[in-house]
Amino acid sequence: MTDTTATAEAAASEAPAKAPFSRLWSYARHHLRLLLIGGALSFAGGVVGLVQPLIAMDVIDTLSANESLTRPLLYLTAVVVIGGALSALGPYLMQIAGQNVVLTVRRQLIGRLIRLQVAEVDRLKPGDLVSRLSSDTNLLRTVASTTVIGGVTDTFMILGGIGLMAWLDPVLFGTTMAMVVFVTVMMLFIMPRIQSATVDSQKALGDMGSLLERAFSAFRTVKASGAEDHEIGRLDAAATTARDKGVKASFWEALAGVAAFLPVNIAFLMVLGVGGARVASGAMEVGTLIGFLLLLFYLMGPINGLIASLAQLQTGLAAIHRIEEVAGLDSEEPVEAAAPIAVREGPAQVEFDSVTFRYAEELPLVHHGVSFASSGRGLTALVGPSGAGKTTVFSLIERFYPATTGTVRVDGVPVEDWPLEELRGLIGYVEQDAPVLDGTLRENLVMAAPGATEGDLDEVVKVARLTELVDKLPDGLESTIGHRGTTLSGGERQRVAIARALLRKPRLLLLDEATSQLDAANEAALKQVMLDAAERTNVLVVAHRLSTVTSADQIVVFDAGLVRATGTHAELVEMDELYRDLAASQLLTAA
Repeated sequence: MTDTTATAEAAASEAPAKAPFSRLWSYARHHLRLLLIGGALSFAGGVVGLVQPLIAMDVIDTLSANESLTRPLLYLTAVVVIGGALSALGPYLMQIAGQNVVLTVRRQLIGRLIRLQVAEVDRLKPGDLVSRLSSDTNLLRTVASTTVIGGVTDTFMILGGIGLMAWLDPVLFGTTMAMVVFVTVMMLFIMPRIQSATVDSQKALGDMGSLLERAFSAFRTVKASGAEDHEIGRLDAAATTARDKGVKASFWEALAGVAAFLPVNIAFLMVLGVGGARVASGAMEVGTLIGFLLLLFYLMGPINGLIASLAQLQTGLAAIHRIEEVAGLDSEEPVEAAAPIAVREGPAQVEFDSVTFRYAEELPLVHHGVSFASSGRGLTALVGPSGAGKTTVFSLIERFYPATTGTVRVDGVPVEDWPLEELRGLIGYVEQDAPVLDGTLRENLVMAAPGATEGDLDEVVKVARLTELVDKLPDGLESTIGHRGTTLSGGERQRVAIARALLRKPRLLLLDEATSQLDAANEAALKQVMLDAAERTNVLVVAHRLSTVTSADQIVVFDAGLVRATGTHAELVEMDELYRDLAASQLLTAA
């Protein structure tokens, strides 16, 4: 079992789960009218089909009586045409309803996936989540439409046909029922195995998607490392596993088909033999035998359809199981604040009070009692060795993770008491890897500020030194910049991320290594941008290159998850050995 699946299943087991049929009903009930209309038309088509053997009996009797065939043939033609039209229109309407059900499920799942907590996404495999949204939801289309309604229709057709058989000849009916009982017992044995095999097959497909996503997410690294064969081998193994799981599911589905097909054909031969003997003895009319055989032949369709519906139902229940696992994951649901939070003007204040934090219970602490404050406008820099816990500060402010103990406050209010939308609405955040999304440059800039004006855009483009980039792109701001901004340099992506954060006009600006990929000229320019922004708002910056923060109003030195010292550059050079060593190593002071 994969880590993703194990995590999802564990979460789902803790969440209040609905029975698969209840969940299927909750998906389908919004489209019940269309499903019922389609089902009624299909049912009517089936009823019309049941009449065909009776009319065929009338044709035989008419031939025996040397009467005209015009009337029964007209009836038979009408029945065939009407039954065909109803049988075509009914499934079409149910397919439309099925597509609507899939849309409903995907909308719910998209909302759930996008609102997952950061901690959940960090430990899951994106490829498997994508598989649940695409292939698993698509499996529901047939199940929610033709499978359930078709299965019910086929059941009624079979019951109606059995009733007609009992009316035509009780002896042949008894012969047929023995085969029906055998098929029922076989289905009770096979169907649970189809569901289990389908769950395994879908999990294997999700694992394969995760491995492919893994390779594409570091595509250049794979090629530069000459690791193509290694990745191909991993994907080939995953594809083979998916094939093996699919073959197992196909085996049980094929066995279900044989379990339905073979007994029906045996029943056909038995009816032919027993019925022929009864006709020869004069116990029944030849027309009755032909009608019974035609009825049995007609019922092969509904019987096979019912078996197929039951197999598809198991597949759908397996898909629902995987979709429900996502419903059991922790998400960030919008909630109202317990008490109204007074809206302040100007820069936001940040305070850490004896904060400890670990990413998971089995992992060591990252923060061991961090305390510091950044009050009002100005520039606060977080510096220290790698792994000291600087970037984690931003994750706790954004409430991507909850503090283990202690309190993180924004404007004097614990972050957990803020409505998430309001909290994040006052923050501009530039991540360490400065992600850029597929789309146009404009779409990337206005993502966090959809109401920004052209004047606002022009200003941030100028401030972030993107003017030259916009001018050289073929369509300016409307130019597509590729998946993850592949057409941009690292420095350009970083400036796009900074412009996006500034466009939001935040009361608190968080910059994580915002100048790490800039050349000296652009670094100096962005340093001035930070200082300019610090005159209007509260700016927190994580920096390894101390040259960008020597002018900071406050520098907080982190070491091994603790705040070691706080002060200005000049003060820290005098009083803190670690900071003095960092500064000396970057030629910012004498060694």
